[in-house]
Amino acid sequence: MKTRTIKHIFSAALIATAALGVTSCVNDLDISPIDPQTSPSFNQDEVFVKGYAMLGVTGQKGIAGSPDLDGQDEGESGFYRTTFNCNELPTDECVWAWQDNVDIPQFTKIGWNSSSQRTEWTYVRLGYDITQYNFFLDQTEGNTDAETLRQRAEIRFLRALHYWYFLDLFGKAPFKEHFNNDLPVEKKGTELYTYIQDELAAIENDMYDPRQAPFGRADKVANWLLRARLYLNAGVYTGTPDYANAETYSTKVIDSGYELCPDYRLLFMADNDENAEAMQEIIFPIRQDGVKTRNYGGSTYLVCSTRTTGMPRMGTTNGWSCIFARAAMVQKFFPDLSNVPMLPSDVTVPAKSDIDTDDKIDAFDAQYGVRTSDLITAAGDDRAMFYSGIGGGKRKLQTDAITGFNDGLSIVKWQNIRSDGQPTSHTEFPDTDIPLFRLAEAYLTRAEALFRQGKDATSDINELRKRAHCTRMVQTVTEQELIDEWGREFYLEGRRRSDLVRFGMFTTSKYLWDWKGGVANGTSVASFYNVYPIPVSDLNNNENMSQTQGY
Repeated sequence: MKTRTIKHIFSAALIATAALGVTSCVNDLDISPIDPQTSPSFNQDEVFVKGYAMLGVTGQKGIAGSPDLDGQDEGESGFYRTTFNCNELPTDECVWAWQDNVDIPQFTKIGWNSSSQRTEWTYVRLGYDITQYNFFLDQTEGNTDAETLRQRAEIRFLRALHYWYFLDLFGKAPFKEHFNNDLPVEKKGTELYTYIQDELAAIENDMYDPRQAPFGRADKVANWLLRARLYLNAGVYTGTPDYANAETYSTKVIDSGYELCPDYRLLFMADNDENAEAMQEIIFPIRQDGVKTRNYGGSTYLVCSTRTTGMPRMGTTNGWSCIFARAAMVQKFFPDLSNVPMLPSDVTVPAKSDIDTDDKIDAFDAQYGVRTSDLITAAGDDRAMFYSGIGGGKRKLQTDAITGFNDGLSIVKWQNIRSDGQPTSHTEFPDTDIPLFRLAEAYLTRAEALFRQGKDATSDINELRKRAHCTRMVQTVTEQELIDEWGREFYLEGRRRSDLVRFGMFTTSKYLWDWKGGVANGTSVASFYNVYPIPVSDLNNNENMSQTQGY
């Protein structure tokens, strides 16, 4: 096996620290640090597991202390948190309550620039991970045993996934396939699209057959679903739609043996890696564990940021009071916002001692029908997982000024509670895995591909509505019905901006939502905001990269 001392090679100054090793069985991601700068040996299995671990952790010592990336807040630097923020915070789904935080006003209104820290954090994380994938692939090049071929295919899949995020978020990538001193070159649009497509085709046969991979590792179905996602967005990336291939590959996923989970909420609970009904839908998760993968990104971010002290069944001791629902998101389930169950304006907030248990909060909320179960019933859709009760204070439905967490309904979709209703033993850092790819995406991908080709798309949408016990089946598919269904099914799962861009709605006046463009009722913004800028720090250090027009 080759040995090598690792150097940091990603657009000169952006990457400052490397930490490649982990000691683990792949299934549990039990991470301990090995720094190749001090230990030049290459342990294939350890570095392979690190390739997956980077999706869900930010360094070598848990929450802080030995980060992958120097010069950043470690809690803000994770793969999922950075990409989630770029794809969710500027959209119609949610708002970050604390507008004095760095870049948050710009994200809320869609008004960032090339010096934005949050866009740089995303760019750097994607580039760092790709650098590590290149290291593994260079170290294993030429090895032809079956397990190495499979590992290489999976690492190439992860690299292709990261290049897809570059393509989708930035429209281009600082591209490299090897771990060396050369600066990355710029690859964009059709060229990058074709590369990702060809990579996925080349590695398919070396990946696990459908449903044969250990939970947490990518199989052929993950490959097919990424290809379906790529093809669905082909018009955005290349200027030429490819709905036929989007239909073909989403159908392959649907016919692969995965099944829809019969209960939507189980997909986002703490035992979704043990519950067979949840696992049958989850194609590719980011593994999370309250002890072994502690970090301030991942599902910790999703659970804690959507909770505030005093809410019932928090599932965590950390209520960050950060993310709440925009009115436009609630409207996907309640077209007439006057029908949303809310506390009457004259209700007095009880003393904390009077609502100091979940049962007491429930009893108070039940009087007014503002529990999550009440909102689900009123919406006629299991996916309407909002909370408008008294726990944590009275909430508004919409606001004329963003001042705090209670300016909108709380979103309780992500939970650190088991499917039997019991809390986990890890109440600070959740156990909830993140279903990065799940079967429902294939149904909506095929529905949209069929619709764009002038074919009937009702059955695929209604499959998801049946699962959600929705009281309204779709009769006639429209473009607005499709984009709304993407929101209802996948809100707060880190993809909304991409869908809005594809529908021509992200920057235009075709669809407005609260605080789009920095206006309470929404307004259009310049079209160059459909992609993020190349960070000025990378432009200063890599002569091969150019800035996107408009920035």
